[in-house]
Amino acid sequence: MLSYQHIYHAGNPADVHKHAALAAMLAYLTQKDKPLSYIETHGGRGLYDLAAPEAAKTGEAAAGIDAVLARGGLAGSSILAVLDRVRAAHGPRAYPGSPLIAAHFLRAGDAGHVAELHPREHAALEEALAGTALRVYRQDGFEMAQSICPPTPRRGLVLIDPSYEVKADYDTIPQQIARLHRKWNVGVIVLWYPILIGGPHGPMLRALEAQGLPGALRHEVSFPPVRAGHRMVGSGLFVVNAPWGLEDDLATIAKVFAG
Repeated sequence: MLSYQHIYHAGNPADVHKHAALAAMLAYLTQKDKPLSYIETHGGRGLYDLAAPEAAKTGEAAAGIDAVLARGGLAGSSILAVLDRVRAAHGPRAYPGSPLIAAHFLRAGDAGHVAELHPREHAALEEALAGTALRVYRQDGFEMAQSICPPTPRRGLVLIDPSYEVKADYDTIPQQIARLHRKWNVGVIVLWYPILIGGPHGPMLRALEAQGLPGALRHEVSFPPVRAGHRMVGSGLFVVNAPWGLEDDLATIAKVFAG
Protein backbone atom coordinates (compact mmCIF):
# COMPACT_ATOMS: atom_id res chain seq x y z
CA MET A 1 0.00 0.00 0.00
CA LEU A 2 1.40 3.37 -1.04
CA SER A 3 -1.12 5.78 0.52
CA TYR A 4 0.53 6.39 3.89
CA GLN A 5 2.37 9.69 4.38
CA HIS A 6 3.75 10.35 7.85
CA ILE A 7 3.68 14.16 7.50
CA TYR A 8 0.10 14.03 8.84
CA HIS A 9 1.38 12.41 12.05
CA ALA A 10 4.95 13.71 12.42
CA GLY A 11 5.95 14.76 15.92
CA ASN A 12 2.99 13.07 17.60
CA PRO A 13 3.34 11.36 21.02
CA ALA A 14 4.27 8.02 19.42
CA ASP A 15 7.07 9.73 17.49
CA VAL A 16 8.39 11.23 20.73
CA HIS A 17 8.48 7.77 22.34
CA LYS A 18 10.01 6.00 19.34
CA HIS A 19 12.53 8.68 18.40
CA ALA A 20 13.72 9.34 21.93
CA ALA A 21 14.37 5.61 22.38
CA LEU A 22 16.11 5.32 19.00
CA ALA A 23 18.37 8.27 19.76
CA ALA A 24 19.27 6.78 23.15
CA MET A 25 20.18 3.43 21.57
CA LEU A 26 22.28 5.00 18.80
CA ALA A 27 24.04 7.29 21.28
CA TYR A 28 25.02 4.21 23.27
CA LEU A 29 26.08 2.12 20.27
CA THR A 30 28.28 4.90 18.88
CA GLN A 31 30.17 5.34 22.14
CA LYS A 32 32.41 2.43 21.16
CA ASP A 33 35.04 2.96 18.51
CA LYS A 34 33.65 0.09 16.44
CA PRO A 35 31.73 0.48 13.17
CA LEU A 36 28.06 -0.39 12.98
CA SER A 37 25.24 -0.89 10.49
CA TYR A 38 21.89 0.87 10.65
CA ILE A 39 18.94 -0.59 8.73
CA GLU A 40 15.43 0.86 8.53
CA THR A 41 12.53 -0.83 6.77
CA HIS A 42 10.05 2.07 6.43
CA GLY A 43 11.89 5.38 6.22
CA GLY A 44 9.23 7.95 5.32
CA ARG A 45 10.55 11.28 4.07
CA GLY A 46 13.18 11.73 6.78
CA LEU A 47 12.56 15.44 7.40
CA TYR A 48 9.21 17.00 8.25
CA ASP A 49 7.86 20.55 8.38
CA LEU A 50 5.39 20.78 11.23
CA ALA A 51 4.07 24.03 9.72
CA ALA A 52 3.07 22.23 6.52
CA PRO A 53 -0.67 22.09 5.71
CA GLU A 54 -0.72 18.30 6.16
CA ALA A 55 0.70 18.52 9.69
CA ALA A 56 -1.53 21.47 10.57
CA LYS A 57 -4.59 19.55 9.39
CA THR A 58 -4.26 16.92 12.13
CA GLY A 59 -2.41 18.97 14.76
CA GLU A 60 -0.84 15.81 16.18
CA ALA A 61 2.51 17.48 16.91
CA ALA A 62 0.76 19.82 19.35
CA ALA A 63 0.05 16.84 21.60
CA GLY A 64 3.51 15.40 21.01
CA ILE A 65 6.80 17.21 20.55
CA ASP A 66 5.30 20.69 21.04
CA ALA A 67 3.80 19.73 24.40
CA VAL A 68 7.03 18.00 25.48
CA LEU A 69 9.13 21.05 24.65
CA ALA A 70 6.66 23.40 26.34
CA ARG A 71 6.99 21.59 29.65
CA GLY A 72 10.74 20.99 29.41
CA GLY A 73 10.50 17.23 28.99
CA LEU A 74 13.53 15.15 27.96
CA ALA A 75 15.93 17.92 28.93
CA GLY A 76 19.51 16.89 28.17
CA SER A 77 18.41 13.88 26.13
CA SER A 78 20.01 12.67 22.91
CA ILE A 79 16.84 13.31 20.88
CA LEU A 80 16.68 16.96 21.89
CA ALA A 81 20.30 17.44 20.78
CA VAL A 82 19.31 16.05 17.37
CA LEU A 83 16.21 18.24 17.21
CA ASP A 84 18.24 21.36 18.03
CA ARG A 85 20.70 20.57 15.26
CA VAL A 86 17.97 19.88 12.70
CA ARG A 87 16.10 23.07 13.56
CA ALA A 88 19.27 25.12 13.35
CA ALA A 89 19.72 23.82 9.80
CA HIS A 90 16.11 23.70 8.57
CA GLY A 91 14.03 26.10 10.66
CA PRO A 92 12.09 26.22 13.93
CA ARG A 93 9.29 23.88 12.79
CA ALA A 94 11.52 21.17 11.32
CA TYR A 95 11.21 17.69 12.78
CA PRO A 96 13.60 14.77 12.09
CA GLY A 97 12.28 11.35 11.17
CA SER A 98 14.22 8.28 12.23
CA PRO A 99 16.52 8.20 9.15
CA LEU A 100 17.71 11.73 9.89
CA ILE A 101 18.16 10.82 13.57
CA ALA A 102 20.36 7.92 12.48
CA ALA A 103 22.32 10.19 10.14
CA HIS A 104 23.10 12.42 13.13
CA PHE A 105 24.88 9.53 14.88
CA LEU A 106 26.50 7.53 12.08
CA ARG A 107 30.25 8.05 11.67
CA ALA A 108 32.84 7.42 9.00
CA GLY A 109 33.05 3.65 8.62
CA ASP A 110 29.43 3.07 9.62
CA ALA A 111 26.86 1.85 7.08
CA GLY A 112 23.21 2.84 6.68
CA HIS A 113 20.37 1.34 4.64
CA VAL A 114 16.85 2.83 4.53
CA ALA A 115 13.89 1.65 2.43
CA GLU A 116 10.82 3.60 1.34
CA LEU A 117 8.33 2.50 -1.34
CA HIS A 118 6.08 5.58 -1.67
CA PRO A 119 7.41 7.52 -4.71
CA ARG A 120 7.08 11.03 -3.24
CA GLU A 121 8.29 9.98 0.17
CA HIS A 122 11.24 8.17 -1.42
CA ALA A 123 12.22 11.27 -3.42
CA ALA A 124 12.00 13.46 -0.33
CA LEU A 125 14.01 10.93 1.68
CA GLU A 126 16.80 10.89 -0.90
CA GLU A 127 16.96 14.69 -0.68
CA ALA A 128 16.93 14.71 3.13
CA LEU A 129 19.75 12.14 3.33
CA ALA A 130 21.94 13.55 0.57
CA GLY A 131 25.53 13.69 1.76
CA THR A 132 24.95 11.30 4.67
CA ALA A 133 26.17 7.73 5.21
CA LEU A 134 22.71 6.26 4.54
CA ARG A 135 21.79 4.56 1.27
CA VAL A 136 18.14 4.89 0.21
CA TYR A 137 16.23 2.01 -1.45
CA ARG A 138 12.89 2.16 -3.25
CA GLN A 139 12.07 -1.37 -2.22
CA ASP A 140 9.90 -3.30 0.19
CA GLY A 141 11.58 -2.72 3.52
CA PHE A 142 11.35 -6.28 4.75
CA GLU A 143 12.84 -7.57 1.51
CA MET A 144 15.69 -5.05 1.80
CA ALA A 145 16.47 -5.97 5.39
CA GLN A 146 16.37 -9.71 4.72
CA SER A 147 18.66 -9.31 1.69
CA ILE A 148 21.25 -7.27 3.61
CA CYS A 149 21.37 -9.29 6.82
CA PRO A 150 23.81 -10.18 8.15
CA PRO A 151 25.18 -6.74 7.26
CA THR A 152 28.71 -5.46 7.13
CA PRO A 153 29.66 -4.24 9.71
CA ARG A 154 27.93 -6.99 11.73
CA ARG A 155 27.40 -4.81 14.79
CA GLY A 156 24.30 -2.64 14.57
CA LEU A 157 20.58 -2.04 14.70
CA VAL A 158 17.51 -2.50 12.50
CA LEU A 159 14.37 -0.42 13.01
CA ILE A 160 11.06 -1.90 11.84
CA ASP A 161 8.46 0.85 11.77
CA PRO A 162 5.59 0.10 9.35
CA SER A 163 2.39 2.10 9.15
CA TYR A 164 0.29 -1.01 9.93
CA GLU A 165 -2.18 0.13 7.26
CA VAL A 166 -1.45 -3.28 5.76
CA LYS A 167 -3.18 -5.38 8.43
CA ALA A 168 -1.16 -8.45 7.46
CA ASP A 169 1.88 -6.77 9.04
CA TYR A 170 0.67 -7.89 12.48
CA ASP A 171 0.77 -11.52 11.29
CA THR A 172 4.01 -11.42 9.28
CA ILE A 173 6.23 -9.36 11.59
CA PRO A 174 6.99 -12.17 14.08
CA GLN A 175 8.22 -14.36 11.22
CA GLN A 176 10.23 -11.48 9.75
CA ILE A 177 11.93 -10.85 13.08
CA ALA A 178 12.64 -14.55 13.62
CA ARG A 179 14.32 -14.74 10.18
CA LEU A 180 16.34 -11.58 10.80
CA HIS A 181 17.53 -12.90 14.15
CA ARG A 182 18.56 -16.23 12.67
CA LYS A 183 20.64 -14.42 10.06
CA TRP A 184 21.96 -11.70 12.40
CA ASN A 185 21.97 -13.01 15.94
CA VAL A 186 24.04 -10.09 17.28
CA GLY A 187 21.86 -7.35 15.76
CA VAL A 188 19.64 -5.09 17.82
CA ILE A 189 16.15 -5.50 16.35
CA VAL A 190 13.74 -2.67 17.22
CA LEU A 191 10.03 -2.98 16.43
CA TRP A 192 7.64 -0.06 16.90
CA TYR A 193 3.91 -0.71 17.08
CA PRO A 194 0.85 1.45 17.78
CA ILE A 195 -1.43 0.69 20.69
CA LEU A 196 -4.91 1.01 19.23
CA ILE A 197 -8.34 0.67 20.78
CA GLY A 198 -9.18 -3.00 20.38
CA GLY A 199 -5.57 -4.14 20.81
CA PRO A 200 -4.70 -5.59 17.37
CA HIS A 201 -1.06 -5.73 18.44
CA GLY A 202 -1.77 -8.36 21.13
CA PRO A 203 -1.43 -11.56 19.06
CA MET A 204 1.71 -10.20 17.39
CA LEU A 205 3.38 -9.61 20.74
CA ARG A 206 2.36 -13.00 22.06
CA ALA A 207 3.92 -14.61 18.98
CA LEU A 208 7.12 -12.60 19.48
CA GLU A 209 7.37 -13.40 23.17
CA ALA A 210 6.82 -17.11 22.46
CA GLN A 211 10.00 -17.14 20.37
CA GLY A 212 12.20 -16.63 23.44
CA LEU A 213 14.39 -14.07 21.67
CA PRO A 214 17.51 -13.01 23.63
CA GLY A 215 17.63 -9.72 25.46
CA ALA A 216 13.98 -9.09 24.62
CA LEU A 217 12.51 -5.93 26.11
CA ARG A 218 8.98 -4.60 25.74
CA HIS A 219 8.11 -1.01 26.57
CA GLU A 220 4.82 0.82 26.23
CA VAL A 221 3.51 4.28 27.02
CA SER A 222 -0.08 5.49 27.08
CA PHE A 223 -1.55 8.85 26.10
CA PRO A 224 -4.97 10.29 25.26
CA PRO A 225 -6.14 10.29 21.64
CA VAL A 226 -4.63 13.29 19.87
CA ARG A 227 -8.01 14.23 18.38
CA ALA A 228 -11.62 13.12 18.47
CA GLY A 229 -12.12 9.70 16.96
CA HIS A 230 -8.43 8.82 16.89
CA ARG A 231 -7.87 5.16 17.81
CA MET A 232 -4.23 5.34 18.95
CA VAL A 233 -3.92 5.48 22.73
CA GLY A 234 -0.30 4.45 23.17
CA SER A 235 3.03 3.50 21.63
CA GLY A 236 5.05 0.33 22.01
CA LEU A 237 8.56 -0.94 21.38
CA PHE A 238 9.77 -4.53 21.26
CA VAL A 239 13.58 -4.77 21.26
CA VAL A 240 15.72 -7.87 20.70
CA ASN A 241 19.30 -7.78 22.03
CA ALA A 242 18.42 -4.60 23.91
CA PRO A 243 21.51 -2.43 24.50
CA TRP A 244 22.84 -2.07 28.02
CA GLY A 245 21.12 0.71 29.94
CA LEU A 246 18.09 0.91 27.65
CA GLU A 247 15.65 0.10 30.46
CA ASP A 248 16.87 3.15 32.38
CA ASP A 249 16.60 5.33 29.28
CA LEU A 250 13.06 4.12 28.65
CA ALA A 251 12.09 4.80 32.25
CA THR A 252 13.24 8.39 31.78
CA ILE A 253 11.34 8.69 28.51
CA ALA A 254 8.18 7.30 30.13
CA LYS A 255 8.13 10.19 32.60
CA VAL A 256 7.20 12.47 29.70
CA PHE A 257 3.90 10.58 29.42
CA ALA A 258 3.16 10.23 33.13
CA GLY A 259 0.39 12.14 34.79
